[in-house]
Amino acid sequence: MALHAQGPSVAERPPRFGVLAERKTRARRDEIEAFFAAPVDTMPPTIASPGASVSRAPPTTPAATLTTRDAIGIIVGIVIGAGVFTLPAFVARSAGGEALVLGLWLAGGLLSVVGALCYAELATTYPNAGGDYFFVQRAYGPNVAFIYAWARVAVITTGSITFLGFTFGDYMSRLLPLGAASSGLYAALSIAAFTLVNLFGIREAKNAQNLLTSLEVLGVLAVIVAGFWFVPAAAPALGEPSSAPAGTNAIGLAMVFVLFAYGGWSEAAYISAEIKAPRGILSALLTALTVITALYLLFNLACIRGLSLPVMANSTTLAADLLERAWGTPGVVLVSAIVAVSTLSSINATVIVGARSNFALGRDAPGFGWLGRWDRAKGTPTTGLILQGVVSLALVALGSATRQGLQTMIDFTAPVFWFFFLLIGVSVFILRIREPARKRPFRVPLYPITPLVFCVTSAYLLYASLTYVKTGAIVGVGVIVFGLGPLAWGRRRKRLALLCALLGLAVIALGFPELRSLLWG
Repeated sequence: MALHAQGPSVAERPPRFGVLAERKTRARRDEIEAFFAAPVDTMPPTIASPGASVSRAPPTTPAATLTTRDAIGIIVGIVIGAGVFTLPAFVARSAGGEALVLGLWLAGGLLSVVGALCYAELATTYPNAGGDYFFVQRAYGPNVAFIYAWARVAVITTGSITFLGFTFGDYMSRLLPLGAASSGLYAALSIAAFTLVNLFGIREAKNAQNLLTSLEVLGVLAVIVAGFWFVPAAAPALGEPSSAPAGTNAIGLAMVFVLFAYGGWSEAAYISAEIKAPRGILSALLTALTVITALYLLFNLACIRGLSLPVMANSTTLAADLLERAWGTPGVVLVSAIVAVSTLSSINATVIVGARSNFALGRDAPGFGWLGRWDRAKGTPTTGLILQGVVSLALVALGSATRQGLQTMIDFTAPVFWFFFLLIGVSVFILRIREPARKRPFRVPLYPITPLVFCVTSAYLLYASLTYVKTGAIVGVGVIVFGLGPLAWGRRRKRLALLCALLGLAVIALGFPELRSLLWG
C-alpha cells in the first residue's frame, strides 16, 4: 500500500526506457537527415556509431586550401601513370591501322570530357569530400553508397595503389635491385612514404604532387621528342593500312584499354570541397583532360613514327624500345627513371583522393565512425589514410606471394568501375528530377544528350570489360558480397553479416587459383 502511494504500479509506469530509446532514434534520424541536406560548409560533426555519444567538436569538414593549379596537378598525376608507357601497345594490337589507333585515343579524350562535364555539374552542386560516393549516396541511398565505398576501400583504390607500387618497384629494380623481393620492397616503401607525406598535411602532399607531375610531364615530352627528332622514321606514312581492319569486338577491347589509360580524372570529385574557386573543378577537369589528350596523341604519333605500328603492337616495353633506338643503353636507363617518377606521381595522387572516400564512409556509415576523422589543422583524413596504407601494404604482401592473384584482383576494378560510372551518369538525371530547385553553379551543356552519351558509353564499357575480364569479375562479385557483411553488421543483423562474409570469401576464392588450392587442397 505504501509502495502504491509513493507512485504508480509497475504496470502503470510509463515505458521510460522505451521512450528514451525512441527519442534517441528520432534524434539520430533527424541528425542524419540534416547532415545529408546541409551544404558542405555547415555540416554537423561526425555521426557516431550506434551506442556512442555524439561528438560536440567543431565540424570535421575539409577547408578550401587547393588552387585550380593544384587540382590540375592532382588530376594529371592520377591519369598519366605507367599506363601511357604500356597500354598503347595493347591498343595498337587490337586496332587495324594507324589512323584508327589515333582516332581511338582522340575519342577517349572526347568521351572523358563528356564524363567530366557530368561530374562537374555534380561536383559543383554537391561539393563534398566524399566525391562520387556522395553522388551515389544522394541518388540511390546509403546502402548502395556503402557498397561503392566498400569496393573502393577493399580493392579499387588500394588495388590501384598496390599495382602502381609494383610497377614502380619493377622499374626501380632495373636501376637499383634489392634482391629477390626487390619489387615488393620498393612497392611497400613507396606506399609507406606517400602515406606518411599525406599524414604530414595536404600542403606537403600537394607540393610533392606538383613537383612529381611536372617531372612526369617532362618525362613524357622527352619520349615524344626522341620519337620525332632522334629516331629515324621506321613507319609507313600515316593513313597506310598496316594490318587487317579491326572488328567490333577488337575495337571495344581497344576502347577498354584507352579509357583505362584516361581513368582517374573522376577522382577530382573527392577534392571538390577543397578547391577555392567555386567552379575550379570544372576548369581543372577540362584543362587537365586537354593536356592529357594532347600528350597521349603525341606519344602515340612518336611511337608510330619511330617504331612502326606492327613493332609497337608487339612491344612489351614501348618507351624503352623507342629510347633505346634513340640513345642506346642510356635511353633505357632514362625511361626507367621516367616511368618510376610517373608511378610515384600516380601513387601520391591516388593516396590523396582515396583516403577521402574512406573519410566519407566513416562519416556516414554506422559502426565506421572512427574513419570519419578529419584533421583540420593538416587538412587530411588521418584514419582514412592509415587504413588505406595498411590495406595497400597487405595487398603488397599478397602480390609478392601471388603475382597472378594480384593481377586478377586488379582486373576486377574494370567491371565494378564502369558499373558505378553508369550509376553516376544516371544520377545526373535522378538528381535533376528530384531536386530541380537546387542551385547548380554549372549545368552540363546539351542536357539530356551529354549525360545520355556518358551513360551509353559506360554501359558499353561495362559490357566490354565483362567479356574481357572473366575471373576478375568473379572476384569483384565476391568483394561486393563480402561488403554486405559489414553493412548488415552496422544494422545489427549479425547472422546475416556472418553469412555474407563467408559467402563473399568463398566467391573470392573461386577467382584466385592459389587461394583455392590453399583452402581446398
